[in-house]
Amino acid sequence: MKKVVVYALLIFFSLLFIAPLFWAVTTSLKSPTELYLFPPKWIPSEWKFSNFAEAWNIQPFNTFLKNTLIITVMATIGQLISCTLVAYGFARFTFKGRDFLFLIVLATMMIPWEVTMIPQYMEFNYLGWINTLKPLIVPSFFGSAYFIFLLRQFILTIPRELDEAATIDGASKLTVLMRIIVPLMGPSLILVAVFQIMSCWNDYLGPLIFLNDQMKYTLTLGLSQFKGMYGVDMQSIMAITCLISIPPLAIFFFAQRYIVGGIATTGIKG
Repeated sequence: MKKVVVYALLIFFSLLFIAPLFWAVTTSLKSPTELYLFPPKWIPSEWKFSNFAEAWNIQPFNTFLKNTLIITVMATIGQLISCTLVAYGFARFTFKGRDFLFLIVLATMMIPWEVTMIPQYMEFNYLGWINTLKPLIVPSFFGSAYFIFLLRQFILTIPRELDEAATIDGASKLTVLMRIIVPLMGPSLILVAVFQIMSCWNDYLGPLIFLNDQMKYTLTLGLSQFKGMYGVDMQSIMAITCLISIPPLAIFFFAQRYIVGGIATTGIKG
């Protein structure tokens, strides 16, 4: 009886969480006359798959997609490189003030992005980077405190004997990192990459602040173009929302094994 109750609750909450996604998909396939019926009609009378192509062509979403891919790929590469180097330094090098400096890095996680938003805008404006993709890419090459913490904790679980053996064979610190540490960091690096891809793909506030030219918009900004002063094109919003949700969902399903493994192997040693 206990199992029946548990399974019933799991099914109920699963349906509860799936309902908004199901509503978005069915709404994107409805005709305009069925959008605002009351009571709402969950299943459209006619499945209008042409809504996706029409919504995609209303705005230059090919350009938005290209901009989003450039930002996502470059920012992910920047985070992987910078965070790996910094985490390796904190985990393997001994220097004065290392622990205090690491605490300062962790303390930056308590500062909301909204606090640094105006100073960053002033800085990028001084550099002439406003209305370019640079403000959304360059900061990632200076690392993220959360990712540095994750990678450092994972490196601490790797036996130092491997480093010492490679050093005896004449390997440099950089060679040890590239030939020994990085290959063992696969799950954690995939975890960092997935989190960064999700963050860049779904980012709305950053592009909204730093981009002015429509031809430099990302997918999230392009989606907001369907909300006008006199109405909202709900059908197109749902269609584009469904389309741009496919890549993150696909990445999550294919990488969930590495996500769980990456999280499980961090924080074991400090």
